[in-house]
Amino acid sequence: MDELISRALQYIAANSFWAGPVVGLLAFGESLAFVGVLIPGTALLLGVGGLVGAGVLDPLWIASWLFFGAITGNWASYVIGRKIGPQVYRRWPLNRNRRAVARARLFFRRYGFAAVFLSRFLGPLRAVLPVVAGVMEMSARRFQAANLLSGGLWVPAILGPGYLAADALPEGGITQMHVLLFAVGVLAITGAGTWIGARLMRGRR
Repeated sequence: MDELISRALQYIAANSFWAGPVVGLLAFGESLAFVGVLIPGTALLLGVGGLVGAGVLDPLWIASWLFFGAITGNWASYVIGRKIGPQVYRRWPLNRNRRAVARARLFFRRYGFAAVFLSRFLGPLRAVLPVVAGVMEMSARRFQAANLLSGGLWVPAILGPGYLAADALPEGGITQMHVLLFAVGVLAITGAGTWIGARLMRGRR
């Protein structure tokens, strides 16, 4: 997996024009129903943030494609849920992830608009909850409002750690301490998101 990520980042760095569409496709997959579980999108996008911070990629070009991919992925998932209805839960891959679907449904019933907004930052929920919102016939206008707002905040959130880490590097390049600090930062962000998601989904007893 590490080798795959490394090769993908090398390709992105060597093909700056195609970097935008590639990261847009990654963001789309991250937001599409359960596809995000099958690809190392988050790790790749954190690495892309490092390339932006190092001046290899244009930040506006990358951010624009990321935003476009993220909101269209969520919207596609919503439309799938809206068109197919509850039967989508019985189809692959949702029928093999019944527990995740059940949690997403409960989360949406409790928090509605806020659930759609927060799911963007809560790992597996990002790829499930838009489908649930569509099945439960959430207003398209309200869904898009949450989709656009969360997408606008998600782009700097996913690029930020890598960007700041690369921007803070001295001229001597990357040392083992820099790698360690970056890894700790990513783990802290991931852990915080997981803890918040668990607390929200558990609710008050």
